[in-house]
Amino acid sequence: MSEPRPKPFEISKKVVYMAYLRVKGNQGAAGVDRQSIEEFERELKGNLFRIWNRMSSGSYFPPPVRAVEIPKSGGGIRVLGVPTVADRVAQTVASMYLERRVEPIFHPDSYGYRPKRSALDAVAVCRERCWKSDWVIDLDIRAFFDTIDHDLLLRAVARHATEPWVLLYVRRWLVAPLQRPDGALVARERGSPQGSAISPVLANLFLHYVFDSWIARRFPGVQFERYCDDAVVHCVSERQALQVRDAIAARMAECGLELHEGKTKIVYCRDANRRGSYGHEKFDFLGYTFRPRLARNKRGEFFASFSPAISDAAAKRIRKQMRSWWLHRRSDRSLSDLARMINAVLRGWIGYYGKFRKSGLYPLCRHLNGILVRWVQRKYKRMRYSSNRARQFLKEVALRDPGLFVHWQFGTMP
Repeated sequence: MSEPRPKPFEISKKVVYMAYLRVKGNQGAAGVDRQSIEEFERELKGNLFRIWNRMSSGSYFPPPVRAVEIPKSGGGIRVLGVPTVADRVAQTVASMYLERRVEPIFHPDSYGYRPKRSALDAVAVCRERCWKSDWVIDLDIRAFFDTIDHDLLLRAVARHATEPWVLLYVRRWLVAPLQRPDGALVARERGSPQGSAISPVLANLFLHYVFDSWIARRFPGVQFERYCDDAVVHCVSERQALQVRDAIAARMAECGLELHEGKTKIVYCRDANRRGSYGHEKFDFLGYTFRPRLARNKRGEFFASFSPAISDAAAKRIRKQMRSWWLHRRSDRSLSDLARMINAVLRGWIGYYGKFRKSGLYPLCRHLNGILVRWVQRKYKRMRYSSNRARQFLKEVALRDPGLFVHWQFGTMP
């Protein structure tokens, strides 16, 4: 009996299984085949074997990516690409191999989608540097994920991917068509759809050469923080900021990208020690707004500090989600039921937006308390026409059980 022919590419079955676990942990919507993760798991062993077998033999071809249109907070539409569950597993396999090669060469000030780095790390470093440098360039790349140059990206992948199949499949994923809601297929010659499992490492690799390593060579004294395509650059003078901004714009154009003129701006980090004013004295970065704020020093004296707090856009999104819960109409539930429904989300918001200047969250917490007061009025007829009595009732509950809602523990009881 003859032995099975060896596969052209050596891919670990263990890595395929680990990729599946990562995909399962991230959850996500179904792709063009409408197969959910639960349906994929009904034939898990066979599905994972097919992925491994096809990738190992070089015969894996990705299906179209389902296009999902998401409204942007500032207006317009962002198109996300949703691969099938099987394709997400295959992409994760490739990204795990590629990450091992490129992670050691990435710049220390690149924070997006990297191990042991977070958005809050980037915000913390940005805050410290705003205190040291007077000027900031708030960068915005126009439609970054839609305009990535495939040839430049594949050259970067080829430079680091020692496994030839990684380059092969990255090339196929980049040109896999988008399927619109009406079923029409849209060919792609540029870009990498947001939402795919391999896009984060490809985006980081592309911007490593386009931006990170370039700015380190061209302006070695200039510091920055980058989270995927969101970046802040620190400068010591307005003159330097103008020079660096123009150089970055030229570099982006050279690599097929474009700075958004209306959103890219130079910001003066005004505080108690910096006199004068400028057209822009605030900027948003990773859900935080940096601007002059009243602060208190160790001696109890007030002064102006350039510091971050939750942005208006993030607060607006949170209020919108709170309204979508319709808590005040759930009079068939108990307060404990409501707490179980929302505490995990509240814990996430507070953990992220409460890291810096937590008082910025107090209005949102008071807004939620107001919703709970309305729930009390709807739940108990004797308080229907008295918000004061309903608020007093809620306050008594909070005093008895301050840990019931996460935001009560945050110091914002009714």
